[in-house]
Amino acid sequence: MYLTLLNGTGFVFNVDDYMELRNKYHIMGAPVGTANTKGWSPNQSTIPVELSKFETQLLLDENIAKLADKSKDLKAKPTAEKLKKCKADLESRLLGQEEALKAEKLRETERYMDKILTGKRKKLLKQGKNELAAALTASDVLLEMSANFRFDRQNALVEVPCEHPTDHSAQIVTGPIVNTTSLKYRVFKDLWKRGKYVTSGDAFGADFLVYPGDPMIYHASHIVIVHETPVIKPLELIAKVRLSVIVNKSCVFAYEMENYEEIHYQTVAWCNPGK
Repeated sequence: MYLTLLNGTGFVFNVDDYMELRNKYHIMGAPVGTANTKGWSPNQSTIPVELSKFETQLLLDENIAKLADKSKDLKAKPTAEKLKKCKADLESRLLGQEEALKAEKLRETERYMDKILTGKRKKLLKQGKNELAAALTASDVLLEMSANFRFDRQNALVEVPCEHPTDHSAQIVTGPIVNTTSLKYRVFKDLWKRGKYVTSGDAFGADFLVYPGDPMIYHASHIVIVHETPVIKPLELIAKVRLSVIVNKSCVFAYEMENYEEIHYQTVAWCNPGK
């Protein structure tokens, strides 16, 4: 699959690709698209999905996806042929919306046809047009509505972002987008390889949150703090562990012993000797 490079990280515009990343590879990302619903809130976001830089780099390292930079092609001045095609595509989409709205208006008219006929006949009778009132049928009302229908293009719907609708070129990004030798990235990758669901822990004052299953179903069970050395100051230790107690999660410190490349994990629990 292909990820689109935007703002220095990968974005997913295909819903099937995203569900594969989520269900098969435990990659969560953050949906950032606007749902086409009233009363929208951030919790209702949809495609596209913004991946973290660590998630993007992991997918590249594991050869699960490729990162495509489309900026050169999309920023290039369009040819006359491309402009013509783009305008034709836009016109086609607007006509599609117009036809859909007209069909809905006709269905709504049919739904309330009895009331509409009654109202129109009363109006004709008041005007002294008894014969027209008697001859008025549902077909006449539908024909009138169809003839008078007007679609104001200023009210056209904005389409939800999805995959690029036309063929285009892109450059495959080959270099890393993060420092793959950093301890924080290696901890993220190690936790992922252990089958964990890993997301950013910024909101909880940690480096990562670890979930026992899909975050849509489970709460995070651990906060992970990446420490460059196995030595930690007492006040920092107390602060991090107390924080984990407040948010009802286990506190894990990830560190690396000097002259060793193996990552170590230490779980620390708060113990109240007064209880």
